[in-house]
Amino acid sequence: MKTHVVSAAEPATAVARLAQQRAAADAPQLIFAFYGEGVDDALLHRLLAERWPQVPVVGGTSAGGVMTQDGLSGPRGIGLMAVDDPEGNFGVAAGPLGPDPEARATALLLQAVARAGCEGELPAMVWVYQAPGSEEAVLTGLRRVVGDRCPIMGGSAADDAVAGHWRQLGPEGPLPNGLSVAVLYPAGAVRVVFQGGYEPSGPTGVVTGVGGTAGRRAGQPGGPPMQGRELLTIDGRPAAAVYNGWLDGALDAQLGGGAVLAETALQPLAVKVGQTHGLSHYLLVHPSAVTPAGSLRTFCDLRVGDRLHAMRGDRARLIARAGRVAAQARASLPAGQHAAGALIVYCGGCRLAVGDELDAVMQSVRQRLGPVPFLGCFTFGEQGWLLNRNVHGNLMIAAVVLGAPEVPR
Repeated sequence: MKTHVVSAAEPATAVARLAQQRAAADAPQLIFAFYGEGVDDALLHRLLAERWPQVPVVGGTSAGGVMTQDGLSGPRGIGLMAVDDPEGNFGVAAGPLGPDPEARATALLLQAVARAGCEGELPAMVWVYQAPGSEEAVLTGLRRVVGDRCPIMGGSAADDAVAGHWRQLGPEGPLPNGLSVAVLYPAGAVRVVFQGGYEPSGPTGVVTGVGGTAGRRAGQPGGPPMQGRELLTIDGRPAAAVYNGWLDGALDAQLGGGAVLAETALQPLAVKVGQTHGLSHYLLVHPSAVTPAGSLRTFCDLRVGDRLHAMRGDRARLIARAGRVAAQARASLPAGQHAAGALIVYCGGCRLAVGDELDAVMQSVRQRLGPVPFLGCFTFGEQGWLLNRNVHGNLMIAAVVLGAPEVPR
């Protein structure tokens, strides 16, 4: 296996650079493509299809551009990763999420497996890129097929201003509210790490009321606990007031209603999901807004009965964490394999938190990975494998490292 990663500000230039870097007559087996919301992705898709017909493409928009081993792009930046692995098998399927994202996810995964020519075989990894809002339902649909026996990694497509201008890219072109699923059966190993760069700050409470569209799936006698993306109450009290108390009044100005993305990026909530070797692991929850009624809107589902923890982070930790997860994924490759390439998923909320130090995030990944091509996207939700379970969270950082056998000298 080999990977080639290029970046550019125009579709034609990006495709030309990728073709020049590969310098091979045969086609790659898979292309990842991430880009800023202002990119003409219909043109990008057409140019890729003309240059490499029948090669599956997966990707979509990324908040503010992309990062690669060569640096950060601007808001119109494009990043492409070509995977050259003639001994491997790869398949991609994409389509609108529609009214039943769970069923659509199952159908697209099976279609991707069929396109890879690997019916009945478990992939080494499933990669997803989707519109924000239905991540838990999509994961449920994917887990119908693969369970937690292989990692499901990826992210929720993002734009520059949380205005709904995100798009997903698949073999048939861009989608405004869709899901793109890739299955990887590479010749080498795949190693993943999925973490958050925050720690508990002390306060904790139990979710006692939720609402939102996800709530329709619960609340029936004998059914699952009520769940949703509007946090109504914590310990029986209005959620925004409780949370504001935990933050020492940081949300005073928004208690009548308003966006709180920036105010909560370094002080989110979390649910503890387990422990390993005495170390607790948390799935982060990013509140996006306070409603006039005093509830909190979030980027992932919460359930009645979940115990919430107030969390804290800082720029230095978020910068270093990106390189750390990349290094951990690389170090876990089996003996006799080297890193051929890497994908980095970095939350758009974390990007907001580090602000003008984003270049240090890229440098952290580059230094810890070494001379390995990588492509990074900035997302509005992250999917990954945490404690051997496929989950959706916020403010998370993920690394996927693709391995290749060492060539004997």
